[in-house]
Amino acid sequence: MSYDGKMNKVLIIRFSSFGDIVQCMSILPKVKENIPGEVHWVTRSDMSSLLLLNKSVDKVWSFDKKKGFLGLLKLAWELRKENYTHVYDAHSNLRSRVLSSFLFPPHFIRRSKERIKRILLFTFRKNYFENPYRGIISYLTPLLKWGIEDARDFKPTEWDFSKLSIPTSFESDSIAIAPSAAWEMKRWPLDYWKRLISLNKELKFTVLGGPGDKFCEELREIDPQRVTNLAGKLSLIESCYIVSKTKLLISADTGLIHVADLLGRKGISLMGPTAFGFATGDHIKTLEVDLPCRPCTKDGRGKCSQDIWQKCMVDITPEMVSSEIKAQLSL
Repeated sequence: MSYDGKMNKVLIIRFSSFGDIVQCMSILPKVKENIPGEVHWVTRSDMSSLLLLNKSVDKVWSFDKKKGFLGLLKLAWELRKENYTHVYDAHSNLRSRVLSSFLFPPHFIRRSKERIKRILLFTFRKNYFENPYRGIISYLTPLLKWGIEDARDFKPTEWDFSKLSIPTSFESDSIAIAPSAAWEMKRWPLDYWKRLISLNKELKFTVLGGPGDKFCEELREIDPQRVTNLAGKLSLIESCYIVSKTKLLISADTGLIHVADLLGRKGISLMGPTAFGFATGDHIKTLEVDLPCRPCTKDGRGKCSQDIWQKCMVDITPEMVSSEIKAQLSL
């Protein structure tokens, strides 16, 4: 398929973070269906393997932050040679703006960070965002400018894990849980995770987390026969594979809940102080409590204004989550 006599070639710019890239990947089916041709993606070097899971991406361009501004300029010059017909700046930061300024595609769109709305929300407590704010929809919406009329209609996608070799065993009939988060304020209390496992003695659990999440071993110790602790034993991509194979994922506002959302896997999202982490698909059930102070943070940083610290998470009880597990799995 040609565009103005040229082969279509689309470039998507999104460097980080893990959760944002996952949500942004929701645009790939729409782009492929409506703009036949090559799709390239430029991202941070440590995120390249994530993009390669989606067969809609024909080429991944990696940027190493250590190479600094000169490295960015060199990358921009290489990208310019590609003669892209379409460029989507899905990051809208200094780096992405520098790159896009070197490119002169016939079709260019940029996802707005809506900075004024952010200031009004986090400084003056005036929320003019869509409520709930669904990140996937925010990435899909700019595609309307390219004439993709059903751009906001989200459909789960598939990733290709065929080349992945998992270094450890796990129970596919288990429930995956992700008890950690980058910022403590959006973590569900550890005692609640313990209580949840104790309440569901007939179920198996697989714990996902990073190398620093040593506390996850406390969850395994509750019942080593039912709880497998894989925290620190898997790469991020391998954790995504576990999410794709287990019966259900339970997580706070983390990148993995967005993986479950994108892949059409069942999940329970525990939403507390953050503003932009809501899932899109009906297969993800969001549990939250109605407090006037919510949302109070973009990503979990900051201080809690409640007398009960982290009240928005504390008020989501293990019993509530246990009840939703039974509803999701028809137990």
